Amino acid sequence: MRRAGSGAWRLLLLGSLALAGCGGGVEGRADEPAVGTGAPTYGDTFIQSSISDIAGLIPNITSDSASHDVGGLVYDGLIRTDRNLNWVGQLAESWTFSRDCMTLTFKLRQNARWHDGHPFTADDVLFTYRTMIHPKTPTAYKDDFLVVKDTEVLDPYTFRVTYARPHARALQSWAMNVLPRHLLEPYVAEGKLKESPQNSRPVGTGPYRFQEWKSGEKIVLVANPDYYGGRPYLGRVVYRIIPSQGTIFLELKARGVDLASLTALQYLRQTEYPAFRKAYRKYRYPSSGYTYLGFNLKDPRFADRRVRQAFAHAINKQELIDGVVLGMARDATGPLRPGTWAYTDRVPRHEHDPEKAKALLAQAGWKDRDGDGLVEDKEGRPFTFTIRTNQGNEERKKVAEIIQQRLKEIGVGAEIQILEWSSFLKEFIKKKRFEAIVMGWGVGTDPDQYVVWHSSQMGPDQLNHISYSNPEVDALLEAGRSSCVQQDRLRYYHRLQEVMAEDLPVIFLYFRDALPVVASRVRGVEPAPAGIFHNFTEWFVPRELQRYTSG
Repeated sequence: MRRAGSGAWRLLLLGSLALAGCGGGVEGRADEPAVGTGAPTYGDTFIQSSISDIAGLIPNITSDSASHDVGGLVYDGLIRTDRNLNWVGQLAESWTFSRDCMTLTFKLRQNARWHDGHPFTADDVLFTYRTMIHPKTPTAYKDDFLVVKDTEVLDPYTFRVTYARPHARALQSWAMNVLPRHLLEPYVAEGKLKESPQNSRPVGTGPYRFQEWKSGEKIVLVANPDYYGGRPYLGRVVYRIIPSQGTIFLELKARGVDLASLTALQYLRQTEYPAFRKAYRKYRYPSSGYTYLGFNLKDPRFADRRVRQAFAHAINKQELIDGVVLGMARDATGPLRPGTWAYTDRVPRHEHDPEKAKALLAQAGWKDRDGDGLVEDKEGRPFTFTIRTNQGNEERKKVAEIIQQRLKEIGVGAEIQILEWSSFLKEFIKKKRFEAIVMGWGVGTDPDQYVVWHSSQMGPDQLNHISYSNPEVDALLEAGRSSCVQQDRLRYYHRLQEVMAEDLPVIFLYFRDALPVVASRVRGVEPAPAGIFHNFTEWFVPRELQRYTSG
């Protein structure tokens, strides 16, 4: 899933900082140094923490948040979202959409250039489209482009798309990163996009140019002086890979990073002292990511909906919200974010009820037949399994531990395994070598989640990694994206949430608040409905407060 001004989906690392938060009111500390004052000045290095390394530098074929965070500064799409989550032009200056929602015509910028000096044209957009639909391109975001009927380059700066039928995500799908045809065409033709130099040394059109990637250590970007939107003020951006929330916090206290995401405990209690308030400015707003307990639905035990419902009754979500994130979250009743236009809370609930959980397990054939405290099947095999989650994220670890205790109360044994992030993704998630996982998803501005839940999306490079298949859900997903009229779509998404709340392909736990902190020497931060990162290229450090020499 992508969360940096794009309509594409991406896998959300809730333990690492996302560069675009969605949600209503944003809070900052009123008692800390003011931001947004003084004349903007070029220079300085801005150091961000990242709890995980990137998977690659072509975000079109990656699904982790770290890769998209970095890629979002190197590449541009045709459009992006503004501070109020409205679609505005990026590489496209303007566009027209036909009344029947079938034809979309983009007028492109004539002053954008690739970082190697090559001009950007409509041929790059056409090439990106062909790359996305190429059968050998390993991408999870193909479906938005497969519904295109025809594409035309009308002139070097005019690109037209015609759809076979109305498609709800027709416009926002073009927020996908545009790729350089002159560098990638032979690699795409040979099905070797992932092996191309672009995946480790990218050339984009974005506000920052790639400089260096030391795997497991850092990624360095430098300001693009020729950026069509104006040179960014911050001279360099460094992503320091620090695979532990605890270590990141130590770096914050030592002023070794300028941007990080706090845990709830850190936000509420461990940062309330004068030195920290002087060094950093804290923010809080509803994030677009939810935490969940997911299952491998190819496992016969979890394929039984009664078992999933039993687990939901065993888990006390309010306990998780209060105990893990200290109340700084909202109950997740499904995959859509509260407060968005398609959300409804009128769905079936599975309140904390251990006795009901035991009854559902018994109906599914799981009973404590030998009195040892664990339920067994008819052959006497105990119900035990492993919950896996990623290293360095204390929040997820605590969630898993509390769930482990609640499942023990209903006779189910769970072990917890903590894995390094890249290994977790490549060896377990992608290969579906798991029984249950505690993870998170980030959701976009549109309710369409076809690429996550539709039964056609179960391949190794796709996002339905839990192997969920429900014919009614498939039909609702297809209908919901087949109109561009919001009111027509509403009934499909309301019904979708009802079905999924009852079916529980995963147990939706909570949407946590985003809790970023930014070094107080940085000015130009403007809280908005889109969070704080919508105008990152306008952030600056006054000359007298600059700490580093920029390259």
